[in-house]
Amino acid sequence: MNATMYLPVDGILELFNSLTGHHQSGITHPVLQSTALTPVPTNPKVSNITKTGMGIIKTVKGHLRQQDKRVVESRSSSGNRQVSRDRLPKRSVDLLELGLTKPRNCHRIVVLGAPKVGKTNILQQFLGKEFEEHYEPTTEDFHRKLFHIGGEAYQVDLLDAASERDFPAKRRLSILTGDTFLLVFSLDDRESFNKVCELLNEIKDAKAKLLKLKHLARLPPIVICGNKADLETQRAVNRSDVTESIGEDVAFFETSAKDGTGMEGAFRALATIGGLPDETSPSQHQIVPILTYQSMCIGQRGRRGSRGLGAPCAAVDPLARRPSFTSDLRLVLRSSTKHNKPERCQIQ
Repeated sequence: MNATMYLPVDGILELFNSLTGHHQSGITHPVLQSTALTPVPTNPKVSNITKTGMGIIKTVKGHLRQQDKRVVESRSSSGNRQVSRDRLPKRSVDLLELGLTKPRNCHRIVVLGAPKVGKTNILQQFLGKEFEEHYEPTTEDFHRKLFHIGGEAYQVDLLDAASERDFPAKRRLSILTGDTFLLVFSLDDRESFNKVCELLNEIKDAKAKLLKLKHLARLPPIVICGNKADLETQRAVNRSDVTESIGEDVAFFETSAKDGTGMEGAFRALATIGGLPDETSPSQHQIVPILTYQSMCIGQRGRRGSRGLGAPCAAVDPLARRPSFTSDLRLVLRSSTKHNKPERCQIQ
């Protein structure tokens, strides 16, 4: 007859904590609580701590992993929403390819600026996400936000071309694909402001070459943000410096992605000069899950008299990927042919 003993859990908890990074003074997980009270038959051939404990740890970790897999957290202006991973679309949503919008409702915003000036956090604000204090070099350089405003669908692509600063031809191509430009510098970094002035001239030059002009009759739609306005005591660039260097024709805002200063004005300016509805500003619409957005667009396709129905809403495409450089080059060539029919596109 096998003797009965209670399984000691102190060693298991210690091992569990070392593997998962959890540190608890007491037993709080229901699986471990039930294990601590359950008699286990003694098996002289099996270590009563190592193998049994590892089995429990495997069970608990599997249970937690399944919980994490079920939900994805999506930020919105009104709070947090949870959607099932299984209910995410299988591919990126391109409204134009799906026939759910018009070409004039598809827009690309190209973001440029020196490193560490807050470009990513400004983009996160536009996408309806929260400020990240810890700096990490940008890895995701392309985002897509889809809007449903006044019965019409809009697609706004955001391209952070900062990672292309060491590849002039690629950066030039990204500039040529841009409909609107957001240039960002840090108010506490004079060198980052000088970089924005260089980028402004680069944009003018690229667009002029595309149109086969010596000089542009008017500037492309550009918004400049002097970010980190919350660091007033460390300011190195004043508004008078900006006006003197870039003039008064360019929309300029002193912003803080950290506390929200000036962000609303900058986003409204992006919409206005880009020909987009004011409701594309983050404070003017509600974030909905991507599948809800798709259903809304498909449900209203072909209907008449739907314009103006429903509150403005938007969804962030979680699977958006930057179009290939070949696709961008074709886009630019079509654009240049439309204007002046040049033989080739000058990207270098």
